[in-house]
Amino acid sequence: MERRTFLGGAAGVAAAGASAPALSQGAAARTLRVIPQANLTSLDPVWTTAVVTRNNAFMIYDQICATDAAGNVKPQMAAGWEVSQDQLTWTFTLRPGLMFHDGERVAAKDCVASIERWRRRDPFMQVLGENVAAVEAVDDTRFRFRLHRPTPLLIMALGQTQFPCFVMPERIARTDAFTQIRDTIGSGPFRFLADEWNPGQRASWAKNDRYVPRDEAPDGLAGGRVPRIDKVEWTIITDPATSANALAQGEQDYWEYPLHDLLPMLRRNRNVVVEQRLTDGTYGVARFNTLQPPFNNPAIRRAVAMAVDQRDYLRAVAGDDPAGWGACEGVFTCDTPLANEEGSDALKVRNIERAKAALTAAGYNGEKVVIIAPGDYPQINALSLMTADIIRRLGMNLELISADWGTLVQRRTSKEPVERGGWSIIHTTSSGQSLALPVFHLFLRANGNNAWFGWPDVPEVEALRAEWVAKGGDPAESRRIGQALNRVAMREMYYVPLGYYWQPSAWRRNVTGAFRAPATVFWNIGKS
Repeated sequence: MERRTFLGGAAGVAAAGASAPALSQGAAARTLRVIPQANLTSLDPVWTTAVVTRNNAFMIYDQICATDAAGNVKPQMAAGWEVSQDQLTWTFTLRPGLMFHDGERVAAKDCVASIERWRRRDPFMQVLGENVAAVEAVDDTRFRFRLHRPTPLLIMALGQTQFPCFVMPERIARTDAFTQIRDTIGSGPFRFLADEWNPGQRASWAKNDRYVPRDEAPDGLAGGRVPRIDKVEWTIITDPATSANALAQGEQDYWEYPLHDLLPMLRRNRNVVVEQRLTDGTYGVARFNTLQPPFNNPAIRRAVAMAVDQRDYLRAVAGDDPAGWGACEGVFTCDTPLANEEGSDALKVRNIERAKAALTAAGYNGEKVVIIAPGDYPQINALSLMTADIIRRLGMNLELISADWGTLVQRRTSKEPVERGGWSIIHTTSSGQSLALPVFHLFLRANGNNAWFGWPDVPEVEALRAEWVAKGGDPAESRRIGQALNRVAMREMYYVPLGYYWQPSAWRRNVTGAFRAPATVFWNIGKS
């Protein structure tokens, strides 16, 4: 497969134009105009794990606690917390001045309801859940966890970045965790402007004048979250060449995920900054639907994995320079304590003919394989097209569907057969931080209907995750369990790790305060 055959019009960068709202000079100076990574179709950060939805949530909601650049969990909405001597009661006190966008004060009951909804979906809290006796409001400013046994990982779960616990008003947070919310009232630095939201075109946020930031300097995702701009506007531009030209000409201020092919051109523009703002590598995955044929058969999943060469995928996304990417043939983030390749033999075959033989031996019988490729998300689209090429070369019955990212996010929830709108393989990416530990490793979770899309059911994985929670404080035991998890996950092969690449961002030189963090956030950013 030729590299980046999906690019099409990238050569026309200089001539391309962007369709963007006309702004007066004064309004433009107070507005941060952003080309986001993908289309925003869901506003609910509990219902979906889509990073674009999480980026929206970081603007409109706040967190009880958050993680700093060193990985320490710090108070955010909380003034602090106390742990009883027997470590069975954790009491959190809210800091003063917290207000929702509608003018209501944030109360402990809002935090309790938000925690209860969030923990039904969060993989980390699902593991810790049996330790929790109750989460309850003490009064308007205090709430507490009552525990059956000491749970030191509780604070890590509350402050995590992968699946943050965002606080909503109680009336909204009482919505079932498996039902999407559309109400965007939060207490964060920005307000979502629902009347300006047009999925597939634009979304907007206004500065929350009621927001009282913490006094501390920003540190990772902790510290002061100061809205330094009056308005943030996301404009959906699906053509990378048009996006590059809009940034180069000053029609847009910030491009979250510029295409790697266009980085040299952007770097030559003296008015554009290209930097690695995200602190972690971006890890790609191919996810199988384990409920439906043919990938309800682990042997067929392993056969496909035998044809995968991560290096081909990474070159398709990030180019030929190996400094921009790295192979990582295990389930845990490379160069972290749990990283290992125990049982990863299938990923080291990298051979179509051997994969074909394994596919025949596994009993593949011509079942249709539906891959959904998001044409408006170039990086994930490239991963999708590489897998589609492998499926074709293996002689499988492929149907490749091109869709926008928002449609994929909605369709991946379907458990139906492909003939009734289901799917066989989807692709996505995640930060390295999110894949470093078994408790919040979303793709590793294998608890059937409650697992991430694809719904693998592997009790052995779940038992090992629980064991890690119990023994993870011992480095040797943690390592042993990590190796066992890699071995079982590679045996079951419900997803294929595709390695990692570095994803820079680009912005106009007059944009200030674009600090490094494990997620794309827009507080503390201004324009000079």
